[in-house]
Parts: sequence; structure tokens; C-alpha cells
Amino acid sequence: MTEFRLHSASEEEQMAFGALLAQAMDEHPLLVFLRGDLGTGKTTLARGFLQGRGYRGAVRSPTYTLVEPYELFPVPVYHLDLYRLADAEELEFLGGREIFSGENQVLVEWPDKGQGWLPPPDLELWLTHEDGGRGISLQAHTDPGRLVLGRISDARGFRNSPSG
Repeated sequence: MTEFRLHSASEEEQMAFGALLAQAMDEHPLLVFLRGDLGTGKTTLARGFLQGRGYRGAVRSPTYTLVEPYELFPVPVYHLDLYRLADAEELEFLGGREIFSGENQVLVEWPDKGQGWLPPPDLELWLTHEDGGRGISLQAHTDPGRLVLGRISDARGFRNSPSG
């Protein structure tokens, strides 16, 4: 499976989906791009992901810091928001080589701002406003990404959205 689509009806479901994504990724270091307009719940999904990984502190949006590290065991998580990135080369100065070393779980909001510098993702998620909630489309680009997608499609509690 390389693509999957579902519907999140509330902020709680968006966070639950983030936790499900964390569970599906298990302890595999993967790169995930979060795409969507302002207000589609990218940071909410990331908050649910971090809680799903066991993080119990406050989850800050990296809108101004650009990157928030979470030293979780056994795989660290980095949450990036590149919306305010002026030049993709700035990722070098933010610790990009360590972040994208292939040893971390990395969630990147607004990945287009890092185009030309970011490595290709394992998974891409497109979040949209849809029927009083959010549509979430997922696409896997690697074998580990396809494994995660398969685990998500087998999970209960989210309903598939009609295509198109």
C-alpha cells in the first residue's frame, strides 16, 4: 500500500491519529512531511504523535524556533516548522545534518521551504479542511513508510474518506 485517506472529525481525533502514527512508526527512524494550509492541524497532529511516543510535557509549536527536539528513548523526535525559514541553507545552521542523519523520527511542517536541502520523506501527509473536520491523505515513498501505512490502514477508529 502506498496511499491511504481518512477523516478526522475533531481536534481529539487529530491527536489520536498522531498517536496512532507514532504507534505505527514504532521505534523506526523515519522522515514525515506534514503538508497543509494554516489551521489544518499539523501541529495538533504532531502533539498527538509526541504524546503517543510517551512525551508528557508541553508541546510547543516550533513556528518561531523552527525546530523543537524531544530526547525520547530509544529514538529522538524532532519537530520542525519551516514556515518562517528564509533560505533552505539555514537548515545547516539549525543542526540539519544531525536531525536528518537517519537516526531520528522527524516531523516537518511546510517542507517546501526546505526544498533542495531536505532529504526525501518516508511518508507525506496532506491535511485539508473537510466536512467539519480534517481530511488526511497519506502517501508512502519508502518500504518503511509503506509498512507504517499498512499498520495505519489496519487500525480501527478512523473512517476512510471518499476519494475525489
